[in-house]
Amino acid sequence: PIGNGDQDLHRVMLRLCSLFFRYYSTWGHVATLAEEIKKGADSVPGVEVTVWRVPETLPEEVLGKMHAAPGREDHPVITARQLAEADGVLFGFPTRFGMMAAQMKAFFDSTGGLWQEGALAGKPAGVFFATGTQGGGQETTALTAVTQLTHHGMLFVPVGYTHGAGMFAMDEVKGGSPYGAGTFAGADGSRTPTDAELALAEHQGKYFAGIAKKLKAVV
Repeated sequence: PIGNGDQDLHRVMLRLCSLFFRYYSTWGHVATLAEEIKKGADSVPGVEVTVWRVPETLPEEVLGKMHAAPGREDHPVITARQLAEADGVLFGFPTRFGMMAAQMKAFFDSTGGLWQEGALAGKPAGVFFATGTQGGGQETTALTAVTQLTHHGMLFVPVGYTHGAGMFAMDEVKGGSPYGAGTFAGADGSRTPTDAELALAEHQGKYFAGIAKKLKAVV
């Protein structure tokens, strides 16, 4: 589908500081980014990381026609209530026409009870994403996702340009931005994350974990 990225969603929580990475994945691109982000977060002492999937909303027949990858059994499916257990959350998702995929939006829509309680207010949060093409909406996907975090009162933690010179390099096509790590899946999902994209993902995990740990220490 033109302009649409891999059907992946991820999320991270910090406990100890505890971090959860939550995702939805069809082709596996965002799941791959989530594992790299976890690798970076795991390098920060005192941080516990868990990777989760959000519930699938499409029937198996449709997923089969989309050549979707099977859900990873090592990444359990999360419920909205479990979000409240996190000290910090990273959300990962594919782009659908310039914004997050419906599966992740459906999960956010299920968090109304948490919103009423203010259960997520003050928790640091960030995003990472996959799009099908260079014009598929890497930045608009991140920008529109921020509205979800804002209504919950979460503290958006962008990666900025903290990864250094590599973020300015123009010698190759690569996903990711100051908003967060990213990858291009290709219109048919055949492109896999590059070394540069994976490096930014690992950096985001380490950077976000450090910020969340500092915030937890002063609460």
